[in-house]
Amino acid sequence: MSNLFTYTIRIADSALILGQRMAEWCSNGPTLEEDIALSNISLDLFGQANGFYEYAAQINGEKSADELAFTRNEREFFNYQLVEQTNGNFGKTIVRNFLYDSFIFLFYTELANSSDERISALAAKSIKEVKYHLRHSKNWLIRLGDGTDESNKKVQDALEELWQYTGELFEMDTIDTELMKKNIAIDVSKLRPKWNEMIDSTLKTAKLNRPEDGYMASGGKKGIHTECLGFLLAEMQFLQRAYPNAKW
Repeated sequence: MSNLFTYTIRIADSALILGQRMAEWCSNGPTLEEDIALSNISLDLFGQANGFYEYAAQINGEKSADELAFTRNEREFFNYQLVEQTNGNFGKTIVRNFLYDSFIFLFYTELANSSDERISALAAKSIKEVKYHLRHSKNWLIRLGDGTDESNKKVQDALEELWQYTGELFEMDTIDTELMKKNIAIDVSKLRPKWNEMIDSTLKTAKLNRPEDGYMASGGKKGIHTECLGFLLAEMQFLQRAYPNAKW
């Protein structure tokens, strides 16, 4: 398994898993307009995932993009643990997405300068969609945080619960560093200051308190996950596993 394949599939996995979480909101949104918005975000994420999976499939040559999505088990997925966390209430979904949207916007912005033309193009295309995702989650976070006492409490509670999953967004490993030498990958640790600024300014406007940096979960990039992912994959991969190679 080459470093480039692993790096590419990591990006795809996070997009796919968050896309699946957002798809769970279809027909369950708080309003019709928001139901459509959440579903559209899901479709954007699936499109991003497919683009990176297709490239990964070309690099590896053993599995197609669909097989990469639907035939790997939990330990073979390398998404961030943050994106696999359950939707919970609408406020929790917004908090999870805002924390991730802020990061992935900065990530794709830098990745668009990658020396790998395919990765650069995929990142540049994704930025256009992520800008909308970030605007959506940021506006809702401010609206809920600076809303009623109940809405403020729900998003503050979600923030406290999900904060532990933000640390690994900025972790580097040997795959990152090796590909950085070829100007393919980026140094995600350098994104933290800008991310902190985005988070802090938004939380202040939303009248929310930034949690303390305590225990930080880690391991998503190495295939270590919370129990949330296993349940998600069981549902997402059911048809392909029940009817292998089925055609419609």
